[in-house]
Amino acid sequence: MEILSILADGNYHSGEEIGAHLGVSRAAVWKQLQKLESLQLNIESVKGRGYRLIGGLDLLDSDKIKKFLSSGARDALGQLEILPIIDSTNNAAGAAIKEERWNGYCCLAEQQSAGRGRRGRQWLSPFGRNIYLSQVWGFQSGASALEGLSLSVGLAVVRALTKLGIEGLGLKWPNDVLHNNKKLAGILLEMQGDPAGMCQVIVGVGLNVDMTGAAVADISQPWTDLAQIIGVVDRNKLVAELMSELHSVFREFSLGGFSIHKDEWSRHDAFAGRDVKVQLGDTYIEGTVIGLDHTGGLRLRTAAGERVFNGGEVSLRGL
Repeated sequence: MEILSILADGNYHSGEEIGAHLGVSRAAVWKQLQKLESLQLNIESVKGRGYRLIGGLDLLDSDKIKKFLSSGARDALGQLEILPIIDSTNNAAGAAIKEERWNGYCCLAEQQSAGRGRRGRQWLSPFGRNIYLSQVWGFQSGASALEGLSLSVGLAVVRALTKLGIEGLGLKWPNDVLHNNKKLAGILLEMQGDPAGMCQVIVGVGLNVDMTGAAVADISQPWTDLAQIIGVVDRNKLVAELMSELHSVFREFSLGGFSIHKDEWSRHDAFAGRDVKVQLGDTYIEGTVIGLDHTGGLRLRTAAGERVFNGGEVSLRGL
């Protein structure tokens, strides 16, 4: 994918220039350009001028990301791995755990071929336009200490986006970040290790920056991206801001669990006071959202009285 780093500026580059940079023949350059078609990138060829990637690409760069990180996040960072294409960044993080190189591990990808959302749904992935990030956090107290963690991660995303000047952000229990009630980001947590002792949590975040080139007709819920909200975004700065806020939230959560974030999360609750239905398997429970408990459980006022949910799929009643 080194050829992409040449074409990313959106300018014309001759086959001879590209070949000299890569140390390959012009025929080999042509073969590499052909491979880029599978990424649905718009490559233009003009005789006498060369090739250009229309619109260019803002490729992820580890040095740029590290430069923008907060000092705390930079000190805590171990390996920062940036991959062009992978099935899932969470899978890369899982491999890092198995190979015992997980401490401070963070993985980013330009594209996921099998990105996973909630309930195994596919997370759509145009090349080089969104953010797919997975970090590994270690906890000594087992699974019981992780209640509400996905909510706290969502709060970190909101904090990072707020620093971009974005208003209208909301949090949908338990794993989504919304903008004006349209999905902007999703969170997927996976745990490995000892459920009662030392365990590692893979924190996966998918954030829509620019969905150009995605098969958006296949998306079954209202969605948006940062391109629609604020226009062009520097992805490296955004990643650094996100990683810095994740570091802060992790540190805070380690000290006090979700209860330390409960009030702040509630201020962004997109469904507070609204009539919803909670899906548990094939069962639907209807009620009105009345907030969260101290562990992050969803409190619902139902016809049978108050109920607290620690899992399930929530949607507005009537949708």
